[in-house]
Amino acid sequence: MESALKPFRVLAYIVGVMLLVLCVAMVLRYGFGIVGISKIVAPIHGFLYMIYLVTVMNLGMKARWNWPYMLGIMLGGTVPFLSFYIERRVTSRVHTALAAAAA
Repeated sequence: MESALKPFRVLAYIVGVMLLVLCVAMVLRYGFGIVGISKIVAPIHGFLYMIYLVTVMNLGMKARWNWPYMLGIMLGGTVPFLSFYIERRVTSRVHTALAAAAA
């Protein structure tokens, strides 16, 4: 489970940062008519979000999470700042599960 946690943590931060950049790009696009940045950032965020979904599935299967919990974690990449919060909660949950398994 530890081996699946590291990619999840990395992708959670990357997707969170890219979502914030995408929000800025959308404000520039629809507020100020600057289209170029959003055309670059949107596909990159979409691609990274797909990889994030795979890492959540990988971690969730190894940790034996139920589907509603995994879907909640997956939605963390769609709300600004939420992926940072979810990453901390998931890391804490996995570390607690690993400590309980070791005891």
